[in-house]
Amino acid sequence: MTTLRASRAADRGIASVSTDAGDVVIRTTGLTRVYATGRTEVRALDGVDVSVREGEFVAVMGASGSGKSTLMNILGCLDKPTAGSYELDGIRVEELDKNALAEIRNQRIGFVFQSFNLLARTAAIDNVELPLLYDRSGRKIDSRKAAAEALERVGLADRMDHEPSEMSGGEQQRVAIARALVGQPSLILADEPTGNLDSRTSVDVMTLFQDLNDQGITVIIVTHEPEIARYCKRIIRMRDGRVIVDEPVRDRRCARDDLERLAYLDEQNVAEVAV
Repeated sequence: MTTLRASRAADRGIASVSTDAGDVVIRTTGLTRVYATGRTEVRALDGVDVSVREGEFVAVMGASGSGKSTLMNILGCLDKPTAGSYELDGIRVEELDKNALAEIRNQRIGFVFQSFNLLARTAAIDNVELPLLYDRSGRKIDSRKAAAEALERVGLADRMDHEPSEMSGGEQQRVAIARALVGQPSLILADEPTGNLDSRTSVDVMTLFQDLNDQGITVIIVTHEPEIARYCKRIIRMRDGRVIVDEPVRDRRCARDDLERLAYLDEQNVAEVAV
């Protein structure tokens, strides 16, 4: 597979590595998380200092037990640090109560998971609408219309009434991404979003993430796949609860180019079979 072609990348505005990023969205200082298991303490995070600016696309990588999932749980306001600080849009998250954390999760962050987490025997539009039904912010939103628009945004306008069992894995993940988008978050956190998908569908999903990032949404994904990380702008590598590498992605890939290349190869294979 070839590297990102400069001319195509420039047209889409993804050739540079976060040089045009905006204000700091995420800042952690000395972030530490310790879990007690009997008499043993496990230091899942050990003094993590990370900053992410608006418009960045970051891959967090590391072996099992490196701390990447713990970091994502704290960034998503699903857990609190044992020590250190975490600021989200300038707000000290570790000082907030459960209600305030739930409000931040609902209004500022969109979550995408490896296993999709869709309700079975429930139409796509109902799955996508669900987060808005728990919105207590008082925002006046037509939840049905917003859900339909989110599905259109991810290319599923014709699948709104389909249940997860009637969809491919890639379509289910697109529904999950639409659900993450429906609240109009400024930040998307994705935990192994391609982990349950085949190679081609993974590229298709990364095309969508690159498009969303081009539209200004900050995206952070956890992945163990180096090929997936190359679609991001920056890689943070973790080991034993610490950041060991934080660097821009070199030879960044354009998912749409790769998808077009795969389609071309398929056409060539069909033509050879026909001959």
